[in-house]
Amino acid sequence: MHPHIEDYALIGDEQTAALVGTDGSVDWLCLPRFDSAACFARLLGDEDNGHWRIAPEGAERCTRRAYRPDTLVLDTEWETADGAVRVTDFMPQRDRAPDLVRVVEGLRGEVTVHSVLRLRFDYGSVVPWMRRTDGHRVAVAGPDSAWLRSEPEVRSWGQDFGTHAEFTVAEGEKVAFVLTWHPSHEPRPPLVDPFIALEHSVEDWRAWAAHCGYDGPYRDAVVRSLITLKALTYKPTGGIVAAPTTSLPEEPGGVRNWDYRFCWLRDSTLTLGALLSAGYLEEAEAWRDWLLRAVAGNPADLQIMYGLAGERRLPEFELPWLSGFAGSTPVRVGNDAVNQLQLDVYGEVMDSLSLARLAGMHPQPQMWELQCALMDFLATAWREPDEGLWEVRGGRRQFVHSKVMTWVALDRAVRTLEEHPELTGGDPDRWRALRDEVHREVCEKGYDPERNTFTQSYGSRELDASLLLIPRVGFLPPDDPRVVGTVDAIGAELSRDGLVRRYSTEGDPVDGLPGGEGTFLVCSFWYADALHATGRTKEARELFERLVGLANDVGLLAEEYDPVAGHQLGNFPQAFSHIGLVNTALALSGDEGAG
Repeated sequence: MHPHIEDYALIGDEQTAALVGTDGSVDWLCLPRFDSAACFARLLGDEDNGHWRIAPEGAERCTRRAYRPDTLVLDTEWETADGAVRVTDFMPQRDRAPDLVRVVEGLRGEVTVHSVLRLRFDYGSVVPWMRRTDGHRVAVAGPDSAWLRSEPEVRSWGQDFGTHAEFTVAEGEKVAFVLTWHPSHEPRPPLVDPFIALEHSVEDWRAWAAHCGYDGPYRDAVVRSLITLKALTYKPTGGIVAAPTTSLPEEPGGVRNWDYRFCWLRDSTLTLGALLSAGYLEEAEAWRDWLLRAVAGNPADLQIMYGLAGERRLPEFELPWLSGFAGSTPVRVGNDAVNQLQLDVYGEVMDSLSLARLAGMHPQPQMWELQCALMDFLATAWREPDEGLWEVRGGRRQFVHSKVMTWVALDRAVRTLEEHPELTGGDPDRWRALRDEVHREVCEKGYDPERNTFTQSYGSRELDASLLLIPRVGFLPPDDPRVVGTVDAIGAELSRDGLVRRYSTEGDPVDGLPGGEGTFLVCSFWYADALHATGRTKEARELFERLVGLANDVGLLAEEYDPVAGHQLGNFPQAFSHIGLVNTALALSGDEGAG
């Protein structure tokens, strides 16, 4: 029986991340970066594709688990007939090499614990050569090498192409395992003390969480979401990945399986808003600086996403040896959507940089020059159809959200010059005229007066949850009848059991893909925001509390949710979902800086 997506918890070191199941198995880990090939890929296949399980002999699902408060340190506990045991999982901040540390501690009685490690490099396809040296088990295959040791040393043996260990812990006794990766052509990196590393990890995470400026009724959920965003940050560059996984399905058994281990420009404004409003200026500046480096160059070549360091080439291919999560194939690596035209990203970049200025971030010297270049391109390109916010693969259209974000780009450029007259360059008169033209066209071609709602694209009767952002970005005020009508229409037509889908996938869907998908969690948070903005705060709060309740037992959210089956769907945990949670919590608390 394949576990559910919500059965997993996240640990990481701000350069990569692992998923740990309720059975004590690490089923996903890419080394050394988020976007590297996985050495544990059971998540998308089976045990032979790599995993590392530590649990009491004969035990299955744990009795309980939780993060230590305000940290990314995970405690998993089992109650057995012989006693109780805890496994503490974490990845310490790395010096040179990534370490995965697992500390087994006896809590009561005397418990026999079994460990089985199956390393499989290159997404579960390569079985490494194993050897012993200096008390370590060493795995080597091509460019990859991993060292396993225990403190104190316990008996281990090779069996079924895996490394097994069995030992007994009594109350108060501890055994720590450390798995360290490094390039196989380099010498072994310095050893980390697992017990000192645990103390430092707890201290460091709690010190970081203490900076959170939100102290409202949903603080636990907000802090957990912020810690998750921090864990999804690639520390060397400041980029934030959409999720640490690839190909977790939007529909079990379906083909909507994508690689999300990259950085999307669409997330930029909402991410900056969440970080700034919560008091994390350093992280917001790092994300802003990553954004500036990534988008530098010819504005016509602006991409919707980039690699962790701003890489542009993210070729998509399939891994046929992996059976997929719950049989959902294909399993994909890379993302061909990188080649799409999405005009909304120009608005999101301009809005992000405007927000950075308002927050008092020190402006980078080239920032305004870059913005002017983006505006020059957009002034002629905005009339083109595009693939839109949702990266549809069914052909380009005149998406209303893309046009609204074009208006946002022009509006922010004009307002920047009005607020900072010292800036040179730009054509504010032209930008104002074009801003008004875009506004008129959207209201004429993107609005259905019979139904009193904006539509997904010009001439279409379909709706789109991205229309909920119209009041948030300032295109129209929340009390405009067209905004109220759009919110009502989306609630009536895109709602499923009170949660919101991105768009309809029935008939001939705009995305050109077979099958369906779940309700989209960030869209449901947007709906709560829109309800609040239009005066329906009681409904907004009820929806928000329901959404918070959809998080798993350790507070994590995937991309989507199936309200019929009651399970999370899509890549996990999803930055966009947690950004939505933070911003909605801040908005409901009356924080005007909520993104």
